[in-house]
Formats: sequence, structure tokens, C-alpha cells
Amino acid sequence: MKTAGIILAAGESRRMGRAKAFLPFRGGTFLSTLAGTFEQFCSPVIAVFGFDGDAAARNSPDRVIPVINREYRSGMLTSLQAGLRAIDLQVIDRVLFTLVDHPAVSAETVAALVATEADIVIPRLNGKRGHPVLMRAALASEYLDEPGDAKVRDAIDRHADRILYVDVDDPGIRDDVDDPAVYEALLAREAARI
Repeated sequence: MKTAGIILAAGESRRMGRAKAFLPFRGGTFLSTLAGTFEQFCSPVIAVFGFDGDAAARNSPDRVIPVINREYRSGMLTSLQAGLRAIDLQVIDRVLFTLVDHPAVSAETVAALVATEADIVIPRLNGKRGHPVLMRAALASEYLDEPGDAKVRDAIDRHADRILYVDVDDPGIRDDVDDPAVYEALLAREAARI
């Protein structure tokens, strides 16, 4: 099945104080690391920028298709919609999407998600769901009709009976790297892993 990947990186990163997409991680950046993981399973891989979007797009990895969401202040859903509009949903079977805040998601986790055939697939660690989310293109297209103030979670929860949870041993699915302290904790975890 053909899978497209969308990495949402449109926020202002106010708590972090600098663009999360370009924070150093594993010899690259959050964005380049996630893109490298996604591109093993997805084509195309799209990154959606918002705040300072033109500069971010110029600095994105070559293998990523940059999309700028001028409406990013209206919420995360508008960024997902911008990414979906950049994909031909008629030729894509599924969409894998995540926030750029989850750079440590493992390739093994993504492989476990894409190995399934469920309509919606979400990784789970210790009973708590995380990122990325894999969704059939037909379901993902529903997001294009949602009002901009809706939540991404709304469409997922509307189809709760179609969700397959995949239990993984991957703390990267639960990362939400929003401030310097969490970033430092992530780097410490990485150092201990090596």
C-alpha cells in the first residue's frame, strides 16, 4: 500500500524559544531525523511549516516537500489540512502523520504500524496512545471538511471502533518536546541509549 507521510512543524515554539524542527538530534535535526524514519515507509514525505514558514521551508531537508500553512495560528488541524491538500489522495492508500515534537519514534514502531491493514493505527505504550498515527486516505480526507477550530483527535475518536492499537516498547511515541527541560531530558535518554 502506498503511504504518504506528514510531519507537522508549524507552531511558534514559544516555550522552546527556537524552532523545534531544527533542534539538533542524532546528528541531524528533529525534522531530518523524523523524515529519515518516515521515508523508509512513506512517499512523499511532507513537512508543514507555519511560523516563519518561508525560512523554515528553505532550510528543510531536500528529501522533504515543504508546505506552508499561513493559517497555522488557527490550530493544528489547519496544518494537517495543508499537508493533506499537498497529497493526491486518489493515489495514496494511507497517511502517516505526527508532530515534529516526536523525533525519537523508531523505525521499528513505524514498521509495526504499516504492517497492519486497519483503517486507523495508533501506537500505544503502557496503555497510553502516542504518535505517529496511520490512517486510510479515505478517512484522512474527512479532515479536509472539518472546521478549522476542530481538533485532530475529533475525527479519530469519531471512528473509535476502527482503531487498531499497536503496543510498542518505544518511549519516542509519547515524547512531547515542548520546552528546554524536556529537550534536555530527551538528549539524556539518547545518551544513555548509546
